Amino acid sequence: QVQLVESGGGLVQAGGSLSLSCVASGGTFSRYHMGWFRQAPGKEREFVGAIWSGNSIYYADAVKGRFTISRDNAKNTVRLQMNSLKPEDTAVYYCAAGWLIGATKSHDYNYWGQGTQVTVSS
Repeated sequence: QVQLVESGGGLVQAGGSLSLSCVASGGTFSRYHMGWFRQAPGKEREFVGAIWSGNSIYYADAVKGRFTISRDNAKNTVRLQMNSLKPEDTAVYYCAAGWLIGATKSHDYNYWGQGTQVTVSS
């Protein structure tokens, strides 16, 4: 069983930056593929990006070039660096862990954090 805890959310002006962290406990972190998702009010949960256990990274088109995902297996941590934030990036951001490489759908991930709120003001 893996527990995930996100941190780093907050309020930022458009054009600003935030860095989210997700710390995992339980299981062997290096074996998991880690994904980031977000959910805005009234919308479905949306894939943001993922870093597979071999450190290949994939981003959704909406964040490509602005967001960067990294992982530190020694610290059981995955990070989401968000630059050039836009009001449409406002959402609750979740990290997730799973076994399926290449997964971009929420149902393909097995473990979820509680989420952290990111609000971008215009």
